[in-house]
Amino acid sequence: MRWMLLWAMLAGTACAEGERAGDFDYYVMALSWSPNFCAIEGDAKGAKQCDPALDHGWVLHGLWPQYEAGWPSFCNTSARNPSRGQTAAMADIMGSDGLAWYQWKKHGRCSGLESDAYYALARDAFESVTPPAVLRKLDKTVALPAAVVEEAWLQANPELSRDMVTITCRDGRIMETRICLTKDLDPRACGSDVRRDCTLPDALLDPIR
Repeated sequence: MRWMLLWAMLAGTACAEGERAGDFDYYVMALSWSPNFCAIEGDAKGAKQCDPALDHGWVLHGLWPQYEAGWPSFCNTSARNPSRGQTAAMADIMGSDGLAWYQWKKHGRCSGLESDAYYALARDAFESVTPPAVLRKLDKTVALPAAVVEEAWLQANPELSRDMVTITCRDGRIMETRICLTKDLDPRACGSDVRRDCTLPDALLDPIR
């Protein structure tokens, strides 16, 4: 199966679909900077997480099973889908129940866990790191190197090293912090396909609303 995945990657496809649940090497936890997501697309879509009253900074985009090269998605599993109550209970850290549902469907099913166990693990992963407090203090949009955001994460989480964290950008803005974790949620080095840091010297970072 792995050689087929490698072939797909060389052909330009980075992920497979319908893989066997539970067959993966580690997790990537993706944390999205909510103000930038809202500026790029969330506001236009009327996304719940963009309500200023919610005061969202870093939100959990997802906890993604990952191969050393590539990743599975939409896996075949006998696990039951989450209830509406389960997805709604994740909205406080994920921004919306809709995202919680989609992340289960695309990535959670590949974990080999039942939906409640996957959501519990995702929450544990989210709570295992400390978001940089300095970024919550912004009172205006700033332009800064993406490397500064990575450094802020490393300062706030001394157990992390540079090969365990990557910062992504989109449309000239900081988009996500991605942190690599073992199946037991211990920090570990990311695979080479995950370590693709944004190199913008002037990426925009919007303040919390």
